[in-house]
Amino acid sequence: MAGEQNTISNGVENKSILDQIITNHQAEEVSRLDAVEIINSLFNELSERERDVLMRRFGLHGKSRETLEEIGQAHQLTRERIRQIETSSIKKLRQLENLNNYISGLKKVINQLLEEHGGLMEKEYMFDSLANISAGGYKTKEKDTETHRSHFNFLISKLLSDEFEEINNSQHFKNSFKLKYQDLEHLQALTEELLAKIKEAKKIFATAELINLAKELDSYKANQERFVAPNNLDISSIFDNNFFTERADLINTNKVIYSILKAAQKIGQNKFGYWGINHWREVKPKTINDKIYLILKNQGKPLHFAEIAAKINQVGFDKKLANAATVHNELILDDKYVLVGRGLYGLKEWGYRAGTVADVISEVLAQTSQPLSRDEIIAKVLSQRLVRKPTINLALMDKSRFTRTSNGKYQLVKIKADSIQ
Repeated sequence: MAGEQNTISNGVENKSILDQIITNHQAEEVSRLDAVEIINSLFNELSERERDVLMRRFGLHGKSRETLEEIGQAHQLTRERIRQIETSSIKKLRQLENLNNYISGLKKVINQLLEEHGGLMEKEYMFDSLANISAGGYKTKEKDTETHRSHFNFLISKLLSDEFEEINNSQHFKNSFKLKYQDLEHLQALTEELLAKIKEAKKIFATAELINLAKELDSYKANQERFVAPNNLDISSIFDNNFFTERADLINTNKVIYSILKAAQKIGQNKFGYWGINHWREVKPKTINDKIYLILKNQGKPLHFAEIAAKINQVGFDKKLANAATVHNELILDDKYVLVGRGLYGLKEWGYRAGTVADVISEVLAQTSQPLSRDEIIAKVLSQRLVRKPTINLALMDKSRFTRTSNGKYQLVKIKADSIQ
């Protein structure tokens, strides 16, 4: 028996050592995954003009992609001639005898990344993943991240097209890459069923909620073994976000489902990490009012109108800047927002009520079948309005609206029938 235990113990230990060797090997592969360095080395095989045309055409020079006409003007050549240079330059790179020396490491990592995501990844998600698991992470500057995305895009779409297939104009998925011979039927089925459930629920979901929901669906249960993939690449660093925190551990172990969420044509994630139908205003806000609502709902507490404007600009829903005056006007005009303090607004759905403090007290007393003590009234009013206690005490002194009972509690003044006539 003791021998069996030692064998088991040694087996666990040996497996751990093997895992470490595999992990170290993967770390070495990943450490060489520098798209800029790979392209710079490859482009040494091209003429200066060929390099410049490709750099400009695919945005590899840190700027936006240039048109054939723009590049032609720079080289004093026709659009057609630039197109020919582009085509012949890519062909030259693809036919290099030593091409595999440059891109073998990248090919292995992309294969592994796709396999762990069920064989399909939305383009931007793949580029972000590659940039963040490669050496240095490239997270310090947005410009650097964009540069690495464009380099990865060129390498995968132009030099690795025999290995990986681009998906464009799909009914089910955004622009994506997939393994060459990957069957997508089970992924499409889960996408359709998940989409129907989100529409039926008519609400947005946190990532964990949606992953758990997906696992309850028939299309997942029917193909469960195909949704379970290896989990050797840690992509936790990609989930760093200024506005919400993702469960990186949960996503790492459910990469296939998460990849479907990212790739699904009609499913989107808002700036605060919640998922829904991509045209819903809570997912993709269209107006300043939509943005105000999202800011308040995410904060979960009343904010000053100037702070709301500042947070809209900080989040950066789009390129339109919000100003405090415009935000204030929207808050005043829409009754789903309630003034709860000096310049402070909350959501009506939180239980806040409009009106003066005396109006709120009247509503509180009207909803009860018995008089309330001063402390009870203060507690109920403070749950609806952000005011000071002395303000509530002052409002209770209005004898035309409130009267004290013999035991010191407050009730509404009873209006006599004669006074109504």
